[in-house]
Amino acid sequence: MPVGFRIVRGHVRAERSLVEAFAEIPAAIVSDNMNRMYGGGANLRPLHKGGVLAGTALTVRCRPGDNLMVHKAADVAEPGDVIVVDAGGDLTNAIIGELIVRHARSRGVVGLVVNGAARDMDALAADTFPVYAAGVTHRGPYKDGPGEINVPIDIGGMTVNPGDIMLGDADGVLAIPRIGAETILEAARAQQAKEADILKAIETGSWDRRWVDETLKAKGFTEE
Repeated sequence: MPVGFRIVRGHVRAERSLVEAFAEIPAAIVSDNMNRMYGGGANLRPLHKGGVLAGTALTVRCRPGDNLMVHKAADVAEPGDVIVVDAGGDLTNAIIGELIVRHARSRGVVGLVVNGAARDMDALAADTFPVYAAGVTHRGPYKDGPGEINVPIDIGGMTVNPGDIMLGDADGVLAIPRIGAETILEAARAQQAKEADILKAIETGSWDRRWVDETLKAKGFTEE
């Protein structure tokens, strides 16, 4: 199978129960418990009205400005998939727009993430269907290839393997490795509970702030 023109079949998707569990936790908290190492970068911004992205990655690597394999990915996607596209970060041509987004949604896809540009912002921004992209342009894509589906990709330092869990909210997008996701979930839940207690303490004025001065002292700060 030639490199650059291939579709890999039979990848293993993360368990749906895990996806649903992560959907209840803010991306920032999950990111903290992955040591801030797996984010997609600040340039991947939500273009939709609002709402959580949670699903399993169906990856696409395509030539900048060309979306032929994105269309094929939408045709082979299964319910619960998130189409994650490495288009090189180029913003010259839009990789997705309203038509491909609506088609993907009709196939059960739960979101799209594109390291590239999108268009038809009026339609995307009016909808709650999760779409993340690195930019916006009116210039349309080419449909010539090459491209690959279900191969490991990299978006701004975020490695995404087919079947990984994709989580996104207003803060951005995160790829959670399928292997080891249970451990990350447990740690994130613990932090979420801790932060809930802190919020209650803030409301009652009882948040213990001694740690700030203790940290400053330990680092050698002085007051003048």
